Amino acid sequence: MEQPAEVIKQPVDAKSKAEYEILGAPWWAVLLEGVIAIIIGLFLVYRPAVTTVFLLQILGIFWVAGGILSVISALIFSGNRLWKLLSGILSIIAGIVILMYPLISPFIVLTLFIIFIGAWAIVTGAMKLIWGLKGGGWGMGILGVLTIILGILLLTNSLAGALLLPWVFGFFLIIGGIGGVIGGLKMRT
Repeated sequence: MEQPAEVIKQPVDAKSKAEYEILGAPWWAVLLEGVIAIIIGLFLVYRPAVTTVFLLQILGIFWVAGGILSVISALIFSGNRLWKLLSGILSIIAGIVILMYPLISPFIVLTLFIIFIGAWAIVTGAMKLIWGLKGGGWGMGILGVLTIILGILLLTNSLAGALLLPWVFGFFLIIGGIGGVIGGLKMRT
């Protein structure tokens, strides 16, 4: 069934603000999030050790609070009780360890994160390499090999990766924060 031509040929407004309305957040919230991201990013770039310890202390508090809520939820509500109880107890333990050892916990948490990223890079690199060999092209195969090499480097020297991670996050937060500020200002106008 064909539709009339006038229905199909509707003018498109090039200055539409629909792309910013998708967020569902007020402009000032996006702007504030961008400013906070820039501030945290600058602290991570210029004072990585102190900022990482501070952020992990906040994470430890959230883990303890979330673990307590998960344990209470497991005791009150039925459904997935064992999982809620186990995850709640592990969250409480991890949060307490982070709060008790504020100077050692950043190395442990960041090193575990680097190991996770390294393993993930090897798996995704292998998938890209296989895809490249099955007809995805040389570019995909080369990208797969490079991703595998990155994963191996991260796994073999996870401490160096953990020491660089705050700077990497800092730069990403600054760039993302600038994008948030620009997006918030565009939403306002």
